Amino acid sequence: MVAELPGGTGVRVVAVEGRSGAGKSTVAAHLRGALAARGEAVHVLTMEDLYAGWEGLAEGARVLRTRVLAPLARGEEPVWHRWDWEHGRRSAEPSCLPEPVARGGVLVVEGTGSGVSPALLDLLVWVHAPEGERSRRLDAREDAQLYAPHRAAWATQEARHLDRYRPEAHARVRVDNT
Repeated sequence: MVAELPGGTGVRVVAVEGRSGAGKSTVAAHLRGALAARGEAVHVLTMEDLYAGWEGLAEGARVLRTRVLAPLARGEEPVWHRWDWEHGRRSAEPSCLPEPVARGGVLVVEGTGSGVSPALLDLLVWVHAPEGERSRRLDAREDAQLYAPHRAAWATQEARHLDRYRPEAHARVRVDNT
């Protein structure tokens, strides 16, 4: 995966996309470690910071595209407002990239919806796991009780996103995370 990432002087963006329970966070963490080990400034942005609550996958993808990816493509500083899950609204405090990453590092965006704009990415990684494995992982999560009431609705949003944007078809790297 690291070998697939082009060099460059601007911020390079890697999206780690897949369904809930596929292992996107794990893959993103391994990628962050591999990039840091080769001396890259790297930051992981989770889509959970961009989603607008449990019904907000599409909104999170829009925020990623308009507030993060498009500004980076124009050579501008991305600024966004994280979703405050506790209070059910965007935070008043703006977020931006850490300085070393903003000067030419790697931004790894992890989560469903991260592959919404393949043309604005340097690398799109699709993470796959069979449904039974994904379900087992979701049941074992620390936040499984919090997620359980929203799981079916989230799966519907994921299916809608995947049908519309087809990130798996645009991915240059595929990880079988069985």
